Amino acid sequence: MSRLTDLLAQARAYDPRMAQELEREFRHATNQRSFGLVFERHLPDAVELPTRPVRRGDTVHLLPERGSTKPTDPALWTVAKIDRTAEGGATAVVVETKPAKDSEAEVRDGVAVDDLVVVAQHDDTIYPGLVQTGEVVNSDDPQAPFHTVINAENLHALNLLTYTHRHKLDCIYIDPPYNTRDKDWKYNNDYVDGDDQYKHSKWLSMMEKRLELAKELLNPEDSVLIVTIDEKEYLRLGMLLEQTFPEARIQMVSSVIKPGGVSRKGYFGRSDEFLFFVMLGNATPSPVESSEGFGFSDASENSKPKDPLYWNTLWRSGSNASRSDRPDLFYPIYLDGEGRVVAAGDSLPKDVNRHSVEGPEDLIQVWPLRKNGDEGRWQLGQATLLKRAADGYIRVGRINGENTRIYHLSSGEISKIENGQIEIAGRAKDGSVIGVEIESGRSVIPTSQWRLASHDSSRFGTALLTSCLGEKRFDYPKSLYAVEDTIHFFVAGKPDATILDFFSGSGTTAHAVMRLNKQDGGRRRSISITNNEVSFAEAKKLTKDGFRPGDPEWERLGVCDFVTKPRIEAAITGKNPAGDPIKGDYKFTDEFPMADGFEANARFFTLTYEPPTRVRHGLAYTQIAPLLWMKAGQFGRVIESIPDRGWDVAESHGVITNLAAVESFADAIRETGSVTTAYIVTDDDLAFQSTVSRLDGLDVECVQLYSTYLTNFSFTQSGGAIWP
Repeated sequence: MSRLTDLLAQARAYDPRMAQELEREFRHATNQRSFGLVFERHLPDAVELPTRPVRRGDTVHLLPERGSTKPTDPALWTVAKIDRTAEGGATAVVVETKPAKDSEAEVRDGVAVDDLVVVAQHDDTIYPGLVQTGEVVNSDDPQAPFHTVINAENLHALNLLTYTHRHKLDCIYIDPPYNTRDKDWKYNNDYVDGDDQYKHSKWLSMMEKRLELAKELLNPEDSVLIVTIDEKEYLRLGMLLEQTFPEARIQMVSSVIKPGGVSRKGYFGRSDEFLFFVMLGNATPSPVESSEGFGFSDASENSKPKDPLYWNTLWRSGSNASRSDRPDLFYPIYLDGEGRVVAAGDSLPKDVNRHSVEGPEDLIQVWPLRKNGDEGRWQLGQATLLKRAADGYIRVGRINGENTRIYHLSSGEISKIENGQIEIAGRAKDGSVIGVEIESGRSVIPTSQWRLASHDSSRFGTALLTSCLGEKRFDYPKSLYAVEDTIHFFVAGKPDATILDFFSGSGTTAHAVMRLNKQDGGRRRSISITNNEVSFAEAKKLTKDGFRPGDPEWERLGVCDFVTKPRIEAAITGKNPAGDPIKGDYKFTDEFPMADGFEANARFFTLTYEPPTRVRHGLAYTQIAPLLWMKAGQFGRVIESIPDRGWDVAESHGVITNLAAVESFADAIRETGSVTTAYIVTDDDLAFQSTVSRLDGLDVECVQLYSTYLTNFSFTQSGGAIWP
């Protein structure tokens, strides 16, 4: 290794950034997994920020001339100087960031600033903020939560949320790119082509970083990550989830979303997709009303009642099932004439013939014999057997002497009785319980095969979204009811849950959360993250017309501004973007006209990138104010500026810079009655502790907010958030 170490040292003297990358890859290579999921770790995301103003010191790309369909040159440049007084628009001096060895860096003077686009590299330190771009208020409740939409690259937004929601999320639902079609998604600013030999490893590299951040946000004690995918990546995704969440319980469900199927040349038609449920801590699916589509049948009025309990044979099958494997579980069971278990004999040593054991003449003696007559063994010891028989959890089949079959309920089946999922209708003559038949409306936990009409993505995804927007604006949206059903399993008993979707797309998750709240009066809040990219076909057309990302003509057709925000606004108001009532009714669980809308609120934000100089001088408070509001619970107003008195209190939070006014600040918190968080702005730890002690008894979380905000709000794409 010494030779490689020497080479890295030489590289560090020549190009520190390149040396850092080489060291990172070297560490990864030396720790490479021998088993499990192995893939190429590509360069971390470098993201173009077309709406970010160009500043001196920025790393940029030089854009091709307008109207050109040539790809952007990947070479990186540094803005050395900007002349904003130049005629015809601002110009810049840019310097090549990585000149060839033994050559001087190329310098270009007089480059139009409009021909530059800022690039956020993986190891850049970023100071994020949020700027509000709109809101919808349709609830009179001052404490009603706001659904939040963030226009941002999701990697940056996830880092931002590690400050506001670390280990606080109840549910994350994502529908990432399926990596199925050509030019379906971007990696490092380029569309990934279907013929790209690295398309799978690029997809895994993209997903791995985001899933690691998702893990930081989920509540490890009780939360769930739900990921939808199709057959192209489900195997790789499953292994990635196993590696990222080794402590979780992971299950995959198959759900029909296109009953008629989608033909694929050379393949069977595709009609379903897969859902991975990554369950952390105590998270378990809640029972739902029985439905044939969830994998179990409803009983009609004229059908014969069906016992929903599943009875296992008491004798052991499979491995370790012989008498010799567990002689302590080879003993006789004694039944009366009705088949009731009345006694259990002693375990028989290996060298004793069972025929030598004589039981009471009036009882039937039963041994654990296998179907071929070989001696097996029971699954329960004598004490447990007799206890379960008394409880009615042992059932006897047709009595046939010592070959009588005896059955028992597993612990899982017993738990269904004890937690009320199955009721006891009575007892059989052998004393075993009879479960009540499954009727329509019964609550049960479904199987892993779903086939529900409401999950049809054409009727209740595409058509429903078209009704909301008044026109078709988005391809392949999820069925609203499919998303609703999916997240309902894990937030049904959490009326204040927070649900995140960081591949939000058309905004279906937020829409589904609104429906759940209406059904049970919940106050759940959603966070939707999506960028403002246009599709490949739309980008090609806009480019030919002379437009670029960042131009108003381009941005208005981006997915966030053109689909996500108007869809959520339409769902709340009941009116499409043209102002007309939405046609049609919601169906299934809760049926009412879509034009009724929801008593809900939403706020829309765009992520900004603040210059360090503004942050250092405390001039970025307005941009970090929405983060404080989100951390405090997403309800009430945002404290966008601090009054001259040095403090302010809103419904969810308060901010104080003048610590001498803490008594007035405390009185305002007490009077408001709903404040969850108090932000104390000071660099002095002793002053912070003193202020906290004076707020004691108010039942609020006290958070130190440093006056420069540098410590609170910064992150690198490679190293994650930098929080105190």
